[in-house]
Amino acid sequence: MSIVKTDRLSLRKIDTDDAEFMLRLLNDPAFIQYVGDKKARDLESAKTYILEGPVESYQSYGYGLYLVETIDNRAPIGICGILKRDFLDHADIGFALIPEYREVGYAFEAAQATIELARSELKLPHNVAFTAANNTSSIKLLEKLGMAFDRMIDLPAEG
Repeated sequence: MSIVKTDRLSLRKIDTDDAEFMLRLLNDPAFIQYVGDKKARDLESAKTYILEGPVESYQSYGYGLYLVETIDNRAPIGICGILKRDFLDHADIGFALIPEYREVGYAFEAAQATIELARSELKLPHNVAFTAANNTSSIKLLEKLGMAFDRMIDLPAEG
């Protein structure tokens, strides 16, 4: 069931049936470089990531990362959603696409719809995001969404 739709995309909750796709996305070199290594190397660890990440977030906060699919053929192309992180004052938007769907406006479309969802339905008062200083594609996308650089932050060490 879709959480939100755009002209070309549908965003829905991620579940363990998406483990194969998530395994591919989580091991994409750009994902590991810019988002982090989630240590998902097989279907079972991808399912664990889904249950301990997105599914737990849905249960705890009522929102999380959503699977982004194309409307025309329901192909999974990435993730986009809202995350609540202990080290940030406000929930933030996150997104990642597999390589063949980058640079064609899908990330902007999904992120814009997610921001609207955060404002209108989730009633989240602030839209924030963070990215690596050298992730120029994400920086451009965030600027296109109307966000501006505020400050550098040090991320806590992953445990």
